[in-house]
Amino acid sequence: MTKEVEKYIKEVSLPMKHIFKDMLKYAPSKIFGLLGNAIIVPIYTNLLSPSEYGIYAISLAVLSFLCILFSDWIGLAGLRFFRQNQLCEQIPKYLSTLVFILCSNLFVLYILCFVFRNKFYEYFNIPPKAFIFLLVLIIPVAVRALLFQVLRAQIKPGAFTLSTIINQILTIVFAVLLIKFYNLGAMSILIGMSVSIMIIDFILIFQTNILSYLRLELPNFKMIKSVFSYGIPIAVASISLWIINQSNKFITTHYHGLDDAGFVGVAYNMTFPLLMTLFAIITIAAYPRIINLYEDKIDVRPVISKLTGYYMLISLPIVSIMCIYAKDILYLFANKQYTDAHVLLPYFALSAFFLSFTDYTTFQYHLAKKTYILTILKVLSAITGLILNIVLIKNLGLIGVGIATLTSNILYFILTLIVTIPGIEWKVPYKKILHIAICFIPAAILWFVMQKTSIMPVLQINILLFSYYLLFYLTRKFFKEGLS
Repeated sequence: MTKEVEKYIKEVSLPMKHIFKDMLKYAPSKIFGLLGNAIIVPIYTNLLSPSEYGIYAISLAVLSFLCILFSDWIGLAGLRFFRQNQLCEQIPKYLSTLVFILCSNLFVLYILCFVFRNKFYEYFNIPPKAFIFLLVLIIPVAVRALLFQVLRAQIKPGAFTLSTIINQILTIVFAVLLIKFYNLGAMSILIGMSVSIMIIDFILIFQTNILSYLRLELPNFKMIKSVFSYGIPIAVASISLWIINQSNKFITTHYHGLDDAGFVGVAYNMTFPLLMTLFAIITIAAYPRIINLYEDKIDVRPVISKLTGYYMLISLPIVSIMCIYAKDILYLFANKQYTDAHVLLPYFALSAFFLSFTDYTTFQYHLAKKTYILTILKVLSAITGLILNIVLIKNLGLIGVGIATLTSNILYFILTLIVTIPGIEWKVPYKKILHIAICFIPAAILWFVMQKTSIMPVLQINILLFSYYLLFYLTRKFFKEGLS
């Protein structure tokens, strides 16, 4: 065996085997989450009016906003530095520090929300009752976010899958029961989420065994500094993405009312949660492994490049289907009173594709601990997106929402291709792209032929996907990736 082949096996083949095994273990949670998100849309659109759905969509967007600022980045930082502290045998002190930061942040959150509560009502167009429910909900959500990341860092995909599935089932069951029997509208969903997530938090506490690590001692200020230095840029970057993909709900409400915000919420829930949940099967398994490889001084670029090829193989056909059959898909999943939302599906589906793509092109910033670069790129895209949202939504309505969202996400993707870090920059999987492009040609011809027939759209979709993946499988030997 040559040194070149040995190097390839070490840097690509063996890590890929471990990643694929983890993907299989994580896949049930993501597929079940996808199915759960798909089920939620028809259930909620049949139980809620567009205005109530608008309140629900706005409430979740506000919750996301608060979590991004005060909790999510702590878990992400915890994942990034877990291996480093594990090697130094400082996990108890490290996890205790993370819990201290989370509790402190939530304390600050409640003070700010109490002082500026009227500003929240006015800016976000959210009812006071919904805002109170969100302040209750954010505690279990924040705890869950941290514990899920700890579970990922411990590389326990089976436990992660179990908790995710239970969470999805409980949320739907509680929400439907509350809507049916207590007629609380959008508030029913928030209460159902609170109860289900609290149950999951207790499960996660035992799965991570975090209580055995926690210590009552002074926090390590060096660790606090490293977590804040890494996490704050992530928070700013995440807020920027929130501006790009979720601020449109509030701007739509301001110009066109809660009904249109409900349409935006339905289109959003039929694309971003569904597609990004599916696409995340790869990255949720790969991210901890890639960090460990990098910490062990192994070149991770071939691994990331190969994973990108698989991402494109999975995502491109699905996104194309959502663009072509947008109206049919909306009729299938949502109540007829939400018909107008179909115009947003192609824009949001493509936006989710480009946003998920950046998970691969931005690995370099996380590995190099230069998340400030990521922040700058997202802020630039967010400023562009905010301006486009304000201008286009006012003048074009729902179409303006779609154009602004897609343009901003494409800009962000392009910026990540331009700004690179030598030595860990993203490598383009040329052979995989060529293979996918060639397989698309017969699929496009088949689609054109089927438009001349009376075949039902659902059957057309299945025929197209089956034909595409079958052709890809049959031609794979002609596009075997070498050592390049």
